[in-house]
Amino acid sequence: MDTNVLYYGDNLEILRKYIPDESVDLIYLDPPFNSNATYNVLFKEQTGEQSQAQITAFEDTWHWGMESEKALQEIFASPIAPSAVKSFMSVMPDFLGKKTDMAAYLAMMCVRLLELRRVLKDTGSIYLHCDPTASHYLKIVMDAIFGASNFRNEIIWKRMTPSGFKGKTSIGNSHDVIPYYSKSNDFLYNPIYVPYSDKYLNERFNKVDDNGRRFKDEKIGTATSQATIDRLKSEGKIYVTSNGKLRIKHYFDEIKGVPLDDVWNDIPPINSQAAERLGYPTQKPEPLLERIIKASSNKGDIVLDPFCGCGTALVAAQKLNRKWIGIDVTHLAISTMKWRLDKMFPNIQYTVVGEPKDLESAKDLASQDKYQFQWWAVSLVGGQPYGDKKKGADSGIDGYLYFMDEKNKVKKAIIQVKAGGVSVSQIRDLVGVIQREKAEMGVYLCLESVTKPMQIEADSQGFYHSPLGKDYPKLQIFTIEQLMEGKKPDIPPWIAPVDTPPTAKKDEGRTIKML
Repeated sequence: MDTNVLYYGDNLEILRKYIPDESVDLIYLDPPFNSNATYNVLFKEQTGEQSQAQITAFEDTWHWGMESEKALQEIFASPIAPSAVKSFMSVMPDFLGKKTDMAAYLAMMCVRLLELRRVLKDTGSIYLHCDPTASHYLKIVMDAIFGASNFRNEIIWKRMTPSGFKGKTSIGNSHDVIPYYSKSNDFLYNPIYVPYSDKYLNERFNKVDDNGRRFKDEKIGTATSQATIDRLKSEGKIYVTSNGKLRIKHYFDEIKGVPLDDVWNDIPPINSQAAERLGYPTQKPEPLLERIIKASSNKGDIVLDPFCGCGTALVAAQKLNRKWIGIDVTHLAISTMKWRLDKMFPNIQYTVVGEPKDLESAKDLASQDKYQFQWWAVSLVGGQPYGDKKKGADSGIDGYLYFMDEKNKVKKAIIQVKAGGVSVSQIRDLVGVIQREKAEMGVYLCLESVTKPMQIEADSQGFYHSPLGKDYPKLQIFTIEQLMEGKKPDIPPWIAPVDTPPTAKKDEGRTIKML
């Protein structure tokens, strides 16, 4: 099985096609669960009235319909589904209200969790990130699939301080829930320790020895042997009080900390000023994923995220020298992950499966979904895709290429992608966007051939004069065919990228294999 792979597509199909039995050491998943919706909306009956999509990447998948019915039938027919799963799923739709979004959500999650259990090693673990809206139902499903005896913890992550309207009218919401299960009783766990609070340290480690080391002391127990006392004396760990009594020293610099428990209130969420923030709505902080990966895997192990979004689990796995597999159903996610991985790990090698591999498949993608096409096209030039798309709104920006040819001054090129017809007016519009956004450059990508008037208009914009002493065409045009043949925009290099770790070396090239 290949690792360090990004799969584009439905994770149910990808799991069945590519991921063998008992091949993965750790699974983390953060499926959509009530995104931008209220508790009541998720349970709203389907009356034929179209409501705003709660989970934009899965608009069709998470509403009750043929896909939900199919998932339910697959569960009943599945040879890997325990009888407890079939029993629960047989009553679940009626209990929740047939054809509610929550019933559809659980049916679609259940059939995927069955596959996730199949690919997990006997020593492996799974962490499912959710919120209180659905966590109690998902826990029942996981009890049935993984076995209640393999439930390890219900982790509570305090992600924010309650504020605003909700906190004023009722008890505020401030946490997510992460049910944690193992495949068997023979599971891997590496103890994690967190620092003691300042209050505890100041109250307990309130003494300092002649060498300036902080310590706390305790009395010597009656069962302590003289040999032990002599050893502690030789190690400098016996403290003599003013009245001549002996006490044992415990040095602050030798303690590991507090063993990790199931309430995590020491990892803040991604805020608007966070350096790692990408603007992806469900992005989780890297320390959260690093803690999970350290606790339940070792170096060289395989970490799978079947709903990988902007790829925080993959970034954390790469940092910690684990192998990884990521799956997502949108090109926005895949493009964001590629951009993020390339920036953070300049020499990284990984494989992308499921993207267009030739001009014909690129045209097919454009005809199916122009937004997915735009996000994919942005990734061809190494750009960062510009957020989610809203119907009826077009900022004229599909992505950015960032560069820094002056110290501590981040600059940008606006990327615009056209899946349909092309015209010189589109180039003029892009010029307006560049001016409005105060960008240094612009890159126009299109499926169709470039006309002579378009090229003349682009050339008339002149050059961006870099402080490095080189001139770059201010507005550059490329066809998708040219990009797939290896042509790239001529953009100034990074000098000191703000989003590249200080230990990262200058980019010496990377390898991405398209399948």
